[in-house]
Amino acid sequence: MTPSERPPLQASAVPCAGRPPRPIRTRFYVPQGDFAPIATINTTPLVDVMLVLIIMFIMIIPAASHKVPIDLPAVPEIPGVPPPFHRLDITAGGALLWDGAALPAAALPARLTAMAADPARPVLHFNADGEARYERVDQVLAQIRRAGVTRMGFVNNHLFARAF
Repeated sequence: MTPSERPPLQASAVPCAGRPPRPIRTRFYVPQGDFAPIATINTTPLVDVMLVLIIMFIMIIPAASHKVPIDLPAVPEIPGVPPPFHRLDITAGGALLWDGAALPAAALPARLTAMAADPARPVLHFNADGEARYERVDQVLAQIRRAGVTRMGFVNNHLFARAF
């Protein structure tokens, strides 16, 4: 298209140096009555967000400051003197050994009660074979608890990790 073929420009579209451009006129619907726009900021979403944050903080703060009470011994034990101990073993077949000697299952509660009543306060070393049934180990642990044994240690726990 050559310059001579172009349509002439309208007077309103040509910017003038002395006069500002004309605003473009459009039609707007101005609502009347109850449907008129509100010229204030809506604070409802802000209040909702603040309430959610308050609830989250209320739930998180107790979990972060929760303390577990632990009974620590008041008198330290004498170093260098190992406490007396008894060893209770459970074999892969479920048989019991008390200090290396076979022990019938019916005699275990009496042996544990006598150990708990001993004034020397011996420690029970509990050793379960990695192939022992969990049900049997759980039964023996329940008998230990019922007998009142409070000083107990687990021996060879790494065998259970290899069993899985």
